[in-house]
Amino acid sequence: MSNRLDALHSSVSHLREIIESLHSDAHVAPAYPAEWTIADTMSHIGSGAVIMRQRFLDALNASTPDENFNQSVWDEWNAKDPSSQVSDALVADQAMLDALSASTDEQRESFRLSFGPFDLDFDRFVGLRLAEHVLHTWDVEVTINPGAVLAEPAAGLLLDQVHFVAGRSGRSDGQSRTVAVHTTNPDRDFNVVFADNSIELLDTTHDAPADLTLPAEAFVRLVYGRLDDLAGLDDHAQVHLEHLRLAFPGF
Repeated sequence: MSNRLDALHSSVSHLREIIESLHSDAHVAPAYPAEWTIADTMSHIGSGAVIMRQRFLDALNASTPDENFNQSVWDEWNAKDPSSQVSDALVADQAMLDALSASTDEQRESFRLSFGPFDLDFDRFVGLRLAEHVLHTWDVEVTINPGAVLAEPAAGLLLDQVHFVAGRSGRSDGQSRTVAVHTTNPDRDFNVVFADNSIELLDTTHDAPADLTLPAEAFVRLVYGRLDDLAGLDDHAQVHLEHLRLAFPGF
C-alpha cells in the first residue's frame, strides 16, 4: 500500500469520526468557507468520490468514460437533502477507498489516467483524492475545533504536490519579488517567486533565515487559501504572511 493510500485510509476514518460526533442540526451549519454548509462540503466529498471511483474503474477496465456522467452525479447530489448529503457522502467515500484498496499490484503498476490537466499514475491519482479529502475534512473539523490542523502524515505528503496548486491558484500583485519559506515537520525550503502575472513555487535550499517559517500543514493550508492567521510571528514574517495570504485566495 502506498503512503498516500495509507494517509487516505486515515483521513476517511477521521472524517467519519467527525461526522458521527455531530448532531443532525449541525449539517446545515457553516463550514469553511462560511458560504458552504457542512452538508455542502460533504456533498462535494461524496460526489467527488462517486466520480473519481468511476474514473478509476473505467481506467482499470479500459472503458470509455460517459461524457454526461459527472453532470448526472452533480445533479443527483444537489437534489439530496442535507442529511442525505452527509450520510451518503460517508458511504460513497468508503466505496471509493475500497475500490482503490482492492486493486492489485499489477493494476496499480499499469494504471494511467488523464484527468483534467493531470496525467496520473496510481500514486498521483490517490494523491489527488487525498488532497481534496484532507482539505475538505479540515473544512468541516475547524467548525467544531477552531485549532484544527491538517492530519499527519498527510500534510507532509501534500507538501510534495502543492507546486501545481500554487501556480494555478496564485494571484500576483504585479510586483516581482521572491519570498523565502521554510516549513517544519517536515523541514523543507521553498521560494515563492512573484512575476508580473504569475506565481511559481520552487524547491530550494536557503543559506540564510527564511522570510517566513511555519509548520508544513499550515503552508499547505496557506497555498489552498485556508490560513487565516498564524500565532507567534514577528513583524517581518507577518508582513510576508499577509502578502502570501492575498496571493493564495483559494479556489
